[in-house]
Amino acid sequence: MMDSNQSPRQNSTIKNFISKHLLLLILLPFSVFLLTFIFQWRGGSMDPLTRLSLDRSLICSSPAQAKSNTSSSDELTVNASHVTPHFGSFMFNSNNSVLTPKVCITSTTAAGLEDILSWIFFHKVVGISNFFLFVEGKAATPNVTIVLESLPGVKVIPRTIQLEKQQAKSRIWNETWLSGAFHKPCNGALFVKQTLNMEMAIVMAREAGMDWIFHVDTDELLHPAGTRNYTITELLAKVPTDVDAIVLTNYESAVERDDIKKPFVEVTLFKKNFGHLPNDTNFKLYKMATRGNPNYFLTYGNGKSAARIQDHLRPNGAHRWYNYVKEPKEIQLDEAAILHYTYARFSDLTSRRDRCKCQPTQEDVKRCFWLEFDRSAFIVASTETQEGMLRWYQDHVVWDNEKNNLKFLKYGVFTRIYTPMVIIQKIKESGVFASVISKARVTSP
Repeated sequence: MMDSNQSPRQNSTIKNFISKHLLLLILLPFSVFLLTFIFQWRGGSMDPLTRLSLDRSLICSSPAQAKSNTSSSDELTVNASHVTPHFGSFMFNSNNSVLTPKVCITSTTAAGLEDILSWIFFHKVVGISNFFLFVEGKAATPNVTIVLESLPGVKVIPRTIQLEKQQAKSRIWNETWLSGAFHKPCNGALFVKQTLNMEMAIVMAREAGMDWIFHVDTDELLHPAGTRNYTITELLAKVPTDVDAIVLTNYESAVERDDIKKPFVEVTLFKKNFGHLPNDTNFKLYKMATRGNPNYFLTYGNGKSAARIQDHLRPNGAHRWYNYVKEPKEIQLDEAAILHYTYARFSDLTSRRDRCKCQPTQEDVKRCFWLEFDRSAFIVASTETQEGMLRWYQDHVVWDNEKNNLKFLKYGVFTRIYTPMVIIQKIKESGVFASVISKARVTSP
């Protein structure tokens, strides 16, 4: 039998216990909410993209956001007086020793400033520390080079007579592996030029203490899928030490409109490389995926590679690296890819045409272009009216059939990739582009 004198005491103890724990349960969420509010109010909260940038290449000394109410058609030419109050000062992290391994990109480009800045800053965010840019056309104009040269880690090499004389002495001209492209117009000339530039970039990379080198065009973005932090450095850190080169499979942009102006922030749909598709899907949907075009992809389909900087390294055309004294060990990565924004703008038809002085005949375009689609595009851009070009572009490039797109997404032929768009849009909204432009122009002699 329970002692009757102990029952009230026990009941009181139980009530006190319950009351204390109820009070704790009430106060705990409130305390968490209060702490969260204090940290956010003081700026202690940091979104993943900002942390991503701070951990790598881009440091923003002010958290203020850009005001986007400008009537200018070119967002990059904002007056400096509008930039400074909103963005404060921005700088790069010049301490590249924190990046391991050290990775660089070389590129031959004639692109405009906005495209190049988007390309550089995106790649800085994913872990690229140095850029060796061989510029010509729009990219070589003073207003562009003055900005590019102001960026830490960016080396600009204009195509001068002196450069051409130096490259004329290259041992590449005595090699047989590139001789098929010598003294050929358009594609051949570009391929040789890119290869010669890559050769020079290897020397620059060694002098800068780089560990790996990529050759990436300014209409391409590296996509380090399969890494925890979405970084190229993490991707390459996992490569075994006996591997000399890695190959990234390429995905090709599948534009859904004919009025794309800024592919990096407007295109999210990509056609996966057939090497990443199951055989049954590949064979079943191949014809439908080509949509009357000569090949599965509009342009190249053999991916791009990166090489470990070492003795006797040489380019092997624009897509691969090799070695003069040994056969390099090369591996294909399973998830990472290179995103190729090819013919993403309707204006690419005429811009590509204007860079090539060939006759729009079936016979002559074979001298000028290696790929059948490029040949057809050149003839259309040279012979059709604006309306005719647009119809051809819509029929052969634009994927605006939602039913078919959903089918391709279902079977894995298409994939949605949003990360580059989000990163570049976030950087643009921060005001970094306008800031580096105004700073370069103010400090220029």
